[in-house]
Amino acid sequence: MKFVTAAVFPALLAGAVMAQEAQLSKEEDCRYQAQVAAAVQKARLDGVREKKVAEAIARSKPDWPARYNNAIPIFAGAVYGMKKRELRKVDLGAQWMEMCLSGGQPPASE
Repeated sequence: MKFVTAAVFPALLAGAVMAQEAQLSKEEDCRYQAQVAAAVQKARLDGVREKKVAEAIARSKPDWPARYNNAIPIFAGAVYGMKKRELRKVDLGAQWMEMCLSGGQPPASE
């Protein structure tokens, strides 16, 4: 849950702005944000350096709207601050989706 607390406010704010601009449903917006979080996690676990993460993710041709690429550096700061052994134990995409849909509140069990 360290990831969620480190990235929650700036990323949720960025996500809310993106959703307003595109008039996406909350679920769609959260899904795209979760996909970005998962992509950054995968890049980190694959050994991509932080300064190359946006480029590496772009090469994978993600299916989210291009404006969600703006969230990559926000997520990268939090994800690259975690130890890889911590990252292997969590599904950041699922965590982010759950938290985003709940309005930004971390699950009570954490």
